[in-house]
Amino acid sequence: MELNTKGRYAVMAMADLAKYGAGDALPLSSIAERQQISLAYLEQLFVKLRRAQLVDSARGRSGGYRLGRPPASISVAEIMAAVEEGVRMTRCHGEDATPCVAGQRCLTHGLWDALGEQIRAFLDSISLADVIDGIPAAKQAKRVSDQALRIAAK
Repeated sequence: MELNTKGRYAVMAMADLAKYGAGDALPLSSIAERQQISLAYLEQLFVKLRRAQLVDSARGRSGGYRLGRPPASISVAEIMAAVEEGVRMTRCHGEDATPCVAGQRCLTHGLWDALGEQIRAFLDSISLADVIDGIPAAKQAKRVSDQALRIAAK
């Protein structure tokens, strides 16, 4: 599975900003300290988050970053996409890219591709508000099941 620290740390930092920012700007140093993430790494991530308009920056003495939109309108998938973090379960990079093995798709390609779609749909259905409020197990299962029904109907 292709999921590295960029996506995880960006979601952690955005959840921290949503929980502790309350609409005010927070310095990255306070997020870095609470989440135990390198400040330099957070700075790189927040450049991308700002470009995607998920955060706004504020200069000055009480400067830092604040959410660009309400937490309920920002999905985890958006955050991950902003920092160029995809969810890819296959070895290949799509239909026209390098094939899985020996010039062709592997036998399990369809399985891993479908799993990646389920993960993407789930992350798209989870907002920052859901993350900071906590996602009960029943809600998690329902979202996955609802997404599976939507995908099957296509």
